[in-house]
Amino acid sequence: MSSTRPEPPPGGLRQLPAGIWVLGFVSLLMDVSSEMIHSLLPLFMVGVLGTSVFMVGLVEGLAESVALITKVFSGVLSDYLGRRKWLAVAGYGLGALTKPLFALAPSVGVVLTARLLDRVGKGIRGAPRDALVADLAPPGIRGAAFGLRQSLDTVGAFAGPLLAVALMLLWANDFRAVFWVAVVPAALAVVLLVVGVKEPPRQPGAKRLNPIRRENLRRLGPAYWWVVAVGAVFTLARFSEAFLVLNAQRSGIALALVPLVMVAMNAVYALSAYPFGWLSDRVSHRLLLAWGLVVLIAANLVLAGSSHWAVVMVGVALWGVHMGMTQGLLATMVADVAPPDLRGTAFGFFNLVSGVAMLLASVVAGLVWDRWGPAFTFWASAAFCAVALLALLRSSRTSA
Repeated sequence: MSSTRPEPPPGGLRQLPAGIWVLGFVSLLMDVSSEMIHSLLPLFMVGVLGTSVFMVGLVEGLAESVALITKVFSGVLSDYLGRRKWLAVAGYGLGALTKPLFALAPSVGVVLTARLLDRVGKGIRGAPRDALVADLAPPGIRGAAFGLRQSLDTVGAFAGPLLAVALMLLWANDFRAVFWVAVVPAALAVVLLVVGVKEPPRQPGAKRLNPIRRENLRRLGPAYWWVVAVGAVFTLARFSEAFLVLNAQRSGIALALVPLVMVAMNAVYALSAYPFGWLSDRVSHRLLLAWGLVVLIAANLVLAGSSHWAVVMVGVALWGVHMGMTQGLLATMVADVAPPDLRGTAFGFFNLVSGVAMLLASVVAGLVWDRWGPAFTFWASAAFCAVALLALLRSSRTSA
């Protein structure tokens, strides 16, 4: 795969179009909002609403899988219309509108409803936004473009929990007040997307086509479906980050400081996503995937081995490195193997399969946690990662 990639041009970040930067800052603002809520939500559900850890896993798994499954429909629609921006606006807008529901929620049912609607919004915007990044980025620096967007997105993902920690300390653990503040950056993200991104013009004379007709789906060849399978395996190996928050709580960290776990993970993620995206334009994708699994195995072993807060933070940092190595890379691989007019559909199906894997992984992790405890959950994940690594290495030798 890597031998046919275009030669990356010099210039680094200066070569990236302005639209890529704007999409990155839109993601940053929405992630500030979402992670202010999500970093506290497991604690809010267990401590305030009295739910079980299994229910946390079920809510997280359902929410994330709904987001990923919705992407297939928005991706197909963006290919059919030949337009992507306004679908992304609709998705970000729905996400912004759901934020007040978390502050008002009297029960886990309302939390579940809010999470599902919020993630539907994420699903609507996800595939069109990723396809728009691929449309805007020159092929030789596509990995860097996805890495930059992921880095800015993840800056928001650690700034959100950091702000949540500060407000929890300031307002004596008032979850609902923090959730109200999260409404503001979500609204700003929608405004920035509307005014700041100019979509590439549709090719003159281009006809609308049904992306899910059999003859079009055949154009998504074996290389694409291999990437889909790899993405599913990586999702199965890595359950929801909500379990990192719950694991930190058992390490003795003060309640208001627990969201610092997500700050640490996402800080490492943000710092590593662009460099690894840049690197993916120059080295074997399969090699980076393999090292990503090695790092995730190390993270799980560290988290399983001790509940001391310092050890937990090392494991969380390794988890962030894994995310930086693999998430932008998988998006780049989808963009590389999909026909340009089917990129939305390609991202949609990729995320559909990953969504099913996320639901399964999070529910199983919740059950294992409740029955055998946190350490066994991370041991089991490490074992699955090791099997996945062996399969990846074997497939690389077979295709060589």
